[in-house]
Order: sequence, then structure tokens, then C-alpha cells
Amino acid sequence: MSSYFYSAAAMGSNELQEKDVAGALGHDLSNGSSSNLEAARRLAKRLYHLDRFKRSDVAKHLGKNNEFSKLVAEEYLKFFDFTGMTLDYSLRSFFKAFSLIGETQERERVLIHFSSRYYQCNPNTISSQDGVHCLTCAMMLLNTDLHGHNIGKKMTCQEFIANLQGMNDGKDFPKGLLKALYNSIKNEKLEWAVDEEEKKKSHSDGTDEKDNGSQTKAVSRIGNSNNPFLDIPHDPNAAVYKTGFLARKIHADMDGKKTPRGKRGWKTFYAVLKGTVLYLQKDEYKPEKALSEEDLKNAVSVHHALASKATDYEKKPNVLKLKTADWRVLLFQAQTQEEMQTWINKINCVAAVFSAPPFPAAIGSQKKFSRPLLPATTTKLSQDEQLKSHEAKLKQISTELAEHRSYPPDKKLKGKEVDDYKLKDHYLEFEKNRYEIYVGLLKEGVKELLSGGENDAPGLKKSHSSPSLNQESPVSAKVKRNVSERKDYRPETPSIKQKVT
Repeated sequence: MSSYFYSAAAMGSNELQEKDVAGALGHDLSNGSSSNLEAARRLAKRLYHLDRFKRSDVAKHLGKNNEFSKLVAEEYLKFFDFTGMTLDYSLRSFFKAFSLIGETQERERVLIHFSSRYYQCNPNTISSQDGVHCLTCAMMLLNTDLHGHNIGKKMTCQEFIANLQGMNDGKDFPKGLLKALYNSIKNEKLEWAVDEEEKKKSHSDGTDEKDNGSQTKAVSRIGNSNNPFLDIPHDPNAAVYKTGFLARKIHADMDGKKTPRGKRGWKTFYAVLKGTVLYLQKDEYKPEKALSEEDLKNAVSVHHALASKATDYEKKPNVLKLKTADWRVLLFQAQTQEEMQTWINKINCVAAVFSAPPFPAAIGSQKKFSRPLLPATTTKLSQDEQLKSHEAKLKQISTELAEHRSYPPDKKLKGKEVDDYKLKDHYLEFEKNRYEIYVGLLKEGVKELLSGGENDAPGLKKSHSSPSLNQESPVSAKVKRNVSERKDYRPETPSIKQKVT
């Protein structure tokens, strides 16, 4: 989906430019690779000098998944000489030239091209191009962790180093290098260039431009625009797996923090599970209708999420619980038990099939526990590779949990140490359960279930990995205080006993 919202005149001008480029490309493709290279060089030069292009135009031409776009990116990066420069300084210099906006996959490809160019300029600084890209991703994630909104506990330098253990072609990166990168990002956040007219527009509208101009009045994507790996990928052409009315209750905010009482009320939406996003709209879904800003704000990414029957919620029947990658907890009430179970299956299937492998975190070596950040990009693995990835993660988490529980905290320890132990235990138990469900669903042939569209595949078998449908009669109006409100928050004191769900 385009991230560019100009005036009618500017849009018309850009459309003509793109037609010219597309026409030239079609002509060049018919005349062989030398013509392709020349066309790529011309376009790269125009993009670098902003010749009839805006800064916000650059990324979409560098990040497309085709051979010509790769040629353009390679030629564009040749305008940058990173020789003798540190990786963080090079990345900042790169970002001064354009706005890193657009689809998540496009922005990720741009950073891959940057990593390749940096390695070409500095072949002896970091051992491989993959190592450069790993550190580039790590800096982007760190940038969000240290400077993003509502992330919770900030990552320490020690945790940053621990997260990257063994990531340098099986070896560790030099600690001095990692400390320098950490301090650079901590002292000054990564920002990219903004078009002058966007700055003026933002100033006249009284809006905040802290997001580097990548958020305009018309919201084009969901998530934190500081980080292309954590943004929710809003794909207008994604498949629709399920639709229907759901009532929603926000149960816990990001990082498991308790939702303020005034914001916990039930609201009814028309829900659309499209791609890896659960859209919550006021009106029924119409494919041709554009999503409003409010629709995008209400949307929930289901990457690395887990849906289950809210067995400890007693005020309403047919309620499912959704725990997201950033540990928000939402309750949804379906119209029937069958509908509730279908939503659970569909959400978990999408999460199992499309969630990309998590950014590695050496949990066991960290003195102070910090949950690893989970990328919102769609996995590039095949179904078999995805299953193996989930199985490996399940084995790792299970081992980690067993080791963690074999060394409980000393009874003499005070609150913070005990809290940290409980938080890590809760995280590992939840992740173990999540990956068990993902593995079970992939083994059952989950893609067949997803291809069924609105109807579940009749051959889906129930197993320990599929949430069971308990046949319960509707509860009476008189119920005791909802016990689930105490069970999905981040444990804050030693006295809180938290049921793992």
C-alpha cells in the first residue's frame, strides 16, 4: 500500500513520473541487461539528487522485490562511501538522504542493500555481510526499545550484548564494538530525513514530527514507525480468513500493564482477520472501502500471538482471550461457542504459519530478564522450515524453563529479584505453550484450514495443541469478581500469584 499522500497536483506529477519510469523499464527489459543497468543508473542518480522525486519516494524504488529494483538499489548505494566509518555513523548518514517508509518488507530490503554496501566499503571491520545486517537489525530494534513509546523496561548494554551472542557467524561480536553501538543509539536515536513540505505541513497542522515525517494525517500502516521490523504489515491485498461481529474488552495494555478502569469497557466491532492483522471496524467489511484512521488504530497484529478460551472469565459466555506479541491482553466475545472456537483456530493458524522467527535473545545469560522483541515481518520460511523453526524454539524454551525452575530464588532475596524470577517463569511457560500449539497446528496441516476461508476444514483434528471447546451453559448474571483480571498482568510484587495462561 502506498505511503504517500500528496496534494492532487503532486500526485498527478508523480504518477506521470512513474509511468515514464515504467515505460522506460519495459523498453529497457526488451533490450537486454546492459540497457537495464543504464536505466537503473539513471533512476538511481535521479533518486539520489531528488530530481523530480521526494525523499519519501526513494525507499519504494529501492525496496521492490524484482531484479530492476535491486539494480537501482545497488547503483543508489554507490553514491555512499562508508569507508573507514563506523556502522552506526554510516547508518545515520544513509538515513539523511531519504525517508525509510513504505511496506515493512520494502524497508527491510533497503537495509539489506545498506548492509551489503557497508561490507563492500569495510570488508575487514565485520567478518561478513550477514554480520553487518544482523547488527543493523539489532540497532533498529534497540532504537525502538530505548526511544519508542510504552515499551516498558529499557534494554541495558549487558542485555544488548547477550542478545547477540553467537550471531557473528557462530562467534561473538567484539564487546567493544557492541558497547559503542549501544551507547551511540542510547545517546542519539536513529532518525531519517523528512521532506520540507511535510515539516511545514506538520507545523501548520500542529502535529508532532517526532516520527520523522513517516506518519501523516492519513494513516497508511499500523505500529511504531521508528522500526520497520516491529510495524504491523498492513497489506490491502492480504487474504481474508474470517469475518464477523465480536465484542472487545481491553484487558491489559502493552507489556502486560493493567488497563485503566475507565478504558476496560466492552465495545462491539465487525472483526476482519486479514493477513496477520485483526481489523476491528464499526461497519461491516467491504473490500472496496478504504480503512479509516480509527480502523487502523483499533487493529491488532496476531503475529506471535496466542488465542485461547478465557476459562477464568465468568461474566460473559463465549469469550476468548488474545495475548499479543507485546503482551497486551484482549478479551473477545463471540455470538456462539462454535464461533468462538473458529476465531481461536483461525487466529492461532495465522500466527503459526506467518510469524517470523524471533530475534535471538540469550535469555539464560542475562542477569536481568528482558523479553526479546518479536518481528512483525512475515516469515520467509517454507511450511516445513517453519515447523522445524517452531520445534527448535519449543525445545529451546522447554530446556530454558527446566533450567530456570531448577534454580529458584533464595528465600532471603528481596522483592525485585523474586519479581524478575516470576516474570521470566511466566514468560517461558507462556512461550512453551504457544509453540506447542503452533507445532501442533502445523503438523495438522494448518494451511488447508486457512484455505477454507470462512469455513473450517472438516478434517481438522483436535489434539492437545488445539484449544478444546468446553460445552458450558451460559453463566448466570450473579457472579463473583472476575478472577482473570488478576492473572494476565505482569507480576509486580512477590505476593501476586499469577496463573499461566
